[in-house]
Amino acid sequence: MEVLIIALVSLLAGLILGVVGRWIYAKYQLSSAEQRAERIKQDAIRESESKAKEILLEATDNLLRERANQEKELRERRLELQKLEKRLIQKEDNLDAKLAGVEKQIESFQERERQLSERESQLVDKERQIISDLERISGLSMEEARTIVLNKIEGEVRHEAQGLANKIEQEAIATAEKKARELLVSTVQRLASEVTSEMTVSSVTLPNEEMKGRIIGKEGRNIRTLENLTGVDIIIDDTPEAVVISCFDPIRRAIAKVSMERLVADGRIHPARIEEVVQRVAKEINQTIIEEGERVVYDLGIHNMHPDLVKALGRLHYRTSYGQNVLAHSKEVAIIAGTVASEIGLDVKIAKRAALLHDIGKGMESDGDENHAELGAELARRCGEDPRVVNGIASHHNDIEPSCPEAVLVQISDSISASRPGARRESLDTYIKRLQNLEQIGESFEGVEKCYAIQAGRELRIIVNTDKVNDQQARDLAREIAKKIESELHYPGRIKVTIIRETRVVEYAR
Repeated sequence: MEVLIIALVSLLAGLILGVVGRWIYAKYQLSSAEQRAERIKQDAIRESESKAKEILLEATDNLLRERANQEKELRERRLELQKLEKRLIQKEDNLDAKLAGVEKQIESFQERERQLSERESQLVDKERQIISDLERISGLSMEEARTIVLNKIEGEVRHEAQGLANKIEQEAIATAEKKARELLVSTVQRLASEVTSEMTVSSVTLPNEEMKGRIIGKEGRNIRTLENLTGVDIIIDDTPEAVVISCFDPIRRAIAKVSMERLVADGRIHPARIEEVVQRVAKEINQTIIEEGERVVYDLGIHNMHPDLVKALGRLHYRTSYGQNVLAHSKEVAIIAGTVASEIGLDVKIAKRAALLHDIGKGMESDGDENHAELGAELARRCGEDPRVVNGIASHHNDIEPSCPEAVLVQISDSISASRPGARRESLDTYIKRLQNLEQIGESFEGVEKCYAIQAGRELRIIVNTDKVNDQQARDLAREIAKKIESELHYPGRIKVTIIRETRVVEYAR
């Protein structure tokens, strides 16, 4: 028991000693930590004071430098202001001096103006005196004398102007006539094409009169079928062994004519056979249209033409205008445009292409009110043609302004092709009316005794009264008549105006 007590006492004493030792050690460690913290604190305080001193010194230096810079800049500004003030003072002195000089000049001008006014008054009085003396000496008033002088001057000036105009015209003709003749003759002489009549009807010859009844069919079913399928009017009248086909569309008229010729040759005429033949002929005509378009494109050496344009060209094979085949006319215009373009240095490909397509709209069908130039230009634009080609098509009748030289060349080539001798056929009534209009224009001028339209209206020959029209007035009269013809009439080519003035004196020796 005692041993247990001793062990417990020893254990308790050891625990107490351990706790006391750890307390003493902890207190020692705490004292050391406090000392180290105090040292760190003191070091931080000393370092911060040192940094603060350095920052304060640096700020002081910066402030001193900035103050020095400001003072320097202020001194420079003050010097500039002083210089500016001196210049302003100097300019003010100069302006004062100039103002004084201007005032002196104004006074001098006023004095000279007063003197000039006095001299002007004297000269006016003297002029009136001179005019009065001249009127008294000549016996003419000033207005009468002015009229005489002006008339004389006008006659001399008109004579000189006419002579100059004639000289310029002769020089122009001398330099241009040879070149123009070579250029146009080389293109036109090979372009004579066959002229066909402008018509809207076609005639089909029949082997006998009985064929008319077979064409009509029972209760008219054959003729109605043919008219409905082709869109034409078939006229069967008293004309012996002939049937007339009428239609404004030349392609439908061609299909109807060929179909009827084959039906008549075959002899089997009934609705089913008519439908079969019309379909076959329509395919053949469409193929012919494409072939004609391809042929003319190949002949002209034009490449990369859109199929729609080729087909529209082929349709022109069945169109005529004033008796001239439109496709042949378009080809002719393209040849002329290409030849002229090569001679004057323009783009030959663009000129030929625009010239060939200029009437392409005539082969198109439209429900609108656009003319053929607008339709053709729109088609060419959709098919991706060059803008110059599109403009040449749209402007060849001056619906819009030409935007390039090639477009102007298309207009010129179109006029040449349409107006060359034998190109178009004109009705007798139109021809006579045109000649009468020419003669009426010539007879409307004073001094004209007789007027004759000759050479199919290409020359107007005028005989004038020699007492009323002198040589100079005859030249002026020719120009005035030509201008009036240009402004009032529409005609192909050009019209020559010839004035004849002669004096005949007859006496007989008896």
